[in-house]
Amino acid sequence: MNSEPKNIHQPAYWQRQYETGHHKWNIGYVSTPLKEYFDQLTNKELRILVPGAGFGWEAAYLYENGFRHTFALDFSQAALEKLTQYHPFFPKSNLLQDDFFEHQGRYDLLVEQTFFSSIPRERRNAYAAKAHSLLRTGGKLVGLLFNHEFQADSPPFGGSAEEYESIFKPYFHFISFNICHNSIKPRKGRELFILLKKK
Repeated sequence: MNSEPKNIHQPAYWQRQYETGHHKWNIGYVSTPLKEYFDQLTNKELRILVPGAGFGWEAAYLYENGFRHTFALDFSQAALEKLTQYHPFFPKSNLLQDDFFEHQGRYDLLVEQTFFSSIPRERRNAYAAKAHSLLRTGGKLVGLLFNHEFQADSPPFGGSAEEYESIFKPYFHFISFNICHNSIKPRKGRELFILLKKK
């Protein structure tokens, strides 16, 4: 496997992906496993962050279903423009153009959907620590992680359950950490569904 590109941690890299139409991570709708998790939530006052929101399908679905304190974060202006284009009802006040690792805020729920797989591998421990710091007491991290490797030198980057467990265990209790049973067809058997509670 080749070394990772050196600039994937820069907004300009992602700006180019959107401008050139290289956004293969975009499935065009809210991911089924996350939709089903969202559908069983009852507290509409939850403060929710979707980091690396991209086209914003998860953020928009939550907001449209009454979770008005849902915030979409991305450091690419083009990503937030795409989100607004596809979801014009999503309020601009809930769009955050910021670097996840520098972001300041307090949330009850963080939603992970292909953001973790987009960051440099050496920042994965920092991701877990930052997620922990952004969550309120008892807050949760829910999402999907690829449970295999990709033979490519650009995102997405995969991994294994063992690796992920070592990254998140210092910061979270594991509520669910299993092969996803309701992945979309192209990702069937290739995703872990995680639900982690802040220690």
